[in-house]
Amino acid sequence: MAITDPVAVPQQRLGLLGLIGMAATVGTAVAFQVLGGYLPCKLCYEQRIPYYVAMPIVALGVLLAFRRGPALAARLLLLLGGLLMLYGLYLAVYHAGVEWALWPGPTDCGVAVDASTSTSGGVLDSLNAVIPPSCDKAALRVLGLSFAGWNAVASAILAAILLRAAWARGSR
Repeated sequence: MAITDPVAVPQQRLGLLGLIGMAATVGTAVAFQVLGGYLPCKLCYEQRIPYYVAMPIVALGVLLAFRRGPALAARLLLLLGGLLMLYGLYLAVYHAGVEWALWPGPTDCGVAVDASTSTSGGVLDSLNAVIPPSCDKAALRVLGLSFAGWNAVASAILAAILLRAAWARGSR
């Protein structure tokens, strides 16, 4: 199998599955933030970046697969999406390791600005009084895994799906 082989049903189905999975993962994170009131830390926000970058790339790859566009372009876009999910896996494992105290986290995570030096009392100044959560404390654990741990699981599955989509062979 070569990356230049024509795209087929596997690229369409697996690419679409990966795209839906990415949207569901980010949607769940945003729902926990907006509806559940879980304020993300710096590392939580960083873990979303690969999803935000990969979703339009994978969507374009899926579109090319469905429209029988250039096979090389469709496969490379799906491959790039898979690689971005591997990077997301790295970020999630790093954050989970920080939560489990396996290694130190960033020094600026959870640091608040001293609002007492402000004299204007405006809305923007009050934002400085909000202390973001610390990166080394899991806000919630479900079945023993934090949000970062579940993101590692999701990123690994999505990377496998998208990498398989890029290399899959199938009949037209």
